[in-house]
Amino acid sequence: VQLQASGGGLVQAGGSLRLSCEASGRTFSRYVMGWFRQAPGKEREFVAAISWSGGSTSYTDSVKGRFTISRDNAKNTVYLQMNSLKPEDTAVYYCAADRYGSNWSSATEYDYWGQGTLVTVSS
Repeated sequence: VQLQASGGGLVQAGGSLRLSCEASGRTFSRYVMGWFRQAPGKEREFVAAISWSGGSTSYTDSVKGRFTISRDNAKNTVYLQMNSLKPEDTAVYYCAADRYGSNWSSATEYDYWGQGTLVTVSS
């Protein structure tokens, strides 16, 4: 599986962005999909994940109520809608695919990673 993330950019605090991650291959629907982020000087952290069917989602506390993860299996794409952005959301955002879905928030569980897309939120 190859993942291509896009949609990052510069936005003012309070603004919105939608990230997309398109996957190659015909087995996209078999993967739990996650979004992680890494700010300068910090470790990569879990942001959100979504189940194979899209029926279940999980978020880190700091983005609950502001971010929404979704997927379109027909388009092999997962999305991250980010609203009410804050300067502390500034980071490189990565999408990832997990074949077994045993621990959605653990980066080590994910098998494939996209290249990352930079989100910068100005105050």
